[in-house]
Amino acid sequence: MSGEQMDIEAYAALYSGRTKVLRLLFIAEQCGNQSMQLEALRMAYDEIKKGEDSHLYRQVVKKIDAGLGPQYELDQSWADAIDRRAEQRKEKLENELNGYRTNLIKESIRMGYNDFGDFYYAHGQIGDAFKNYVRTRDYCTTSKHIIQMCLNVILASIELGQFMHVSNYVSKAEQTPDSLDPITVAKLRCAAGLAHLEAKKYKLAARKFLETGPELGNNYSEVIAPQDVATYGGLCALASFDRTELKNKVIDNISFRNFLELVPEVRELINDFYASRYATCLDYLENLKYNLLLDIHLHDHVEPLYTQIRHKAIIQYTHPFISVDLPTMASAFKTTVAGLQKELEALITDNQIQARIDSHNKILYARHADQRNATFQRALQTGVEFEREVRAMLRRANLIKHDHNQRGSRKL
Repeated sequence: MSGEQMDIEAYAALYSGRTKVLRLLFIAEQCGNQSMQLEALRMAYDEIKKGEDSHLYRQVVKKIDAGLGPQYELDQSWADAIDRRAEQRKEKLENELNGYRTNLIKESIRMGYNDFGDFYYAHGQIGDAFKNYVRTRDYCTTSKHIIQMCLNVILASIELGQFMHVSNYVSKAEQTPDSLDPITVAKLRCAAGLAHLEAKKYKLAARKFLETGPELGNNYSEVIAPQDVATYGGLCALASFDRTELKNKVIDNISFRNFLELVPEVRELINDFYASRYATCLDYLENLKYNLLLDIHLHDHVEPLYTQIRHKAIIQYTHPFISVDLPTMASAFKTTVAGLQKELEALITDNQIQARIDSHNKILYARHADQRNATFQRALQTGVEFEREVRAMLRRANLIKHDHNQRGSRKL
């Protein structure tokens, strides 16, 4: 994959914490461009040294493999110092927590488990962090504590790829609406959108991203950037919404427009699709594709989303016409007539387009139902059913009149 288009420094600046490092490592792994790969690893190295994850640090040094000079080789003394401090900190936290549990102070036990979760998360032991964040659940005494617990569990679950837990804890947080400020609501919408995206429920994902308020800003940079909300929401909406929904929920959505302004390509792509400018729409999609394949959450969904968007465009193009000239349509979709014919065959077989193809003359003929004939057929069918019901009623009335109905035998 070629990734010359991506400005890694600008991209990395959108994020903070572990997701920044993980996104940079994902780019280095996927891009296939050596200079870009080393640039991503260099930035990941610098970012990791600001934290306390010595295990991830050693992994990055191994991947750099002396490709960036002596400055980016293994700093053994730094790693050892981090490990020593980690052991001391862990011992201190254990002693404090044991004391709190002995005294049965609920709030202190909650904070003890929370500190343990933060400690494990900072050192890259996400599974242990998740367990400790979940343990705080039994010691939450206020709605604010529940919200904090849910956000911590969601953060760890996203990194672990456990999106079922993400959905569950988003629902749990939403059950305490009195403590939800606009920023927290926006964070929960984004987390729910990511969970639906991973489950390939694109319509539900689109709705969640579209409901995200502009209050999000850079407040959730440890998970997602506002640019991602625009991209994920826009592409999922294009793949799953009909024209009316696209107009009402995306194009006319004032709060989502704030996100789309950050990614003009996605904004123009949506407008071109709605205005049936398919050639420029497909150009935007193609230009975006390389960068989207380097996105840690979207890369697996690029092909299915692109296929669905293209199919919707083809269906939308053919809908108003009785017949369509295939060479003209092929040029509009920047493909060959043979390639377009195969796509149309698949859509006709799947019953998404009601049409037939004249392969010799290269024309698509729509199968529009004859409304007049269909109305006559329905009227005749209704007459036949009415006649049958009346005959059955008369027969039943005659049987009763002449006492030919069978009575149940009485029990003695």
